[in-house]
Amino acid sequence: MDTSEMYARGLRRRKAMFGDADVEKRMAAAGEFGAPLQNIINAYVYGDVWERAGLSSDIRSLVMLGITAASGKPAEFRVHAQGALANGCTKEQVQDVLLLVAMYCGVPAAIETNRIAAEIFGEAPASDPATKA
Repeated sequence: MDTSEMYARGLRRRKAMFGDADVEKRMAAAGEFGAPLQNIINAYVYGDVWERAGLSSDIRSLVMLGITAASGKPAEFRVHAQGALANGCTKEQVQDVLLLVAMYCGVPAAIETNRIAAEIFGEAPASDPATKA
């Protein structure tokens, strides 16, 4: 498969997970400088790795939630938590991933992502950076 096919396949997957408008907004925000990175994200991240048969989309989403929570990337966690919903992940699955993060990576790594997950599941108001615990 050539890169243009991988790019098209990845863009379709990315939009299915995050919505057309959000993906277009992120790609536009990257501008000309960020266009090469967006090409890599579409072709290789979503067009290749996310399309592999070894893991289902929901499992990949749960792995991404663990990675982004453990590495302290709350903005990426938010994006992937919304994608996890689109991929069929349940609130209980997300909760269990975040408990694993708390146990193996430390409670501070799980606090903000728990708050974000609660927002996404409609169980908490939007985060106010001034009220972080």
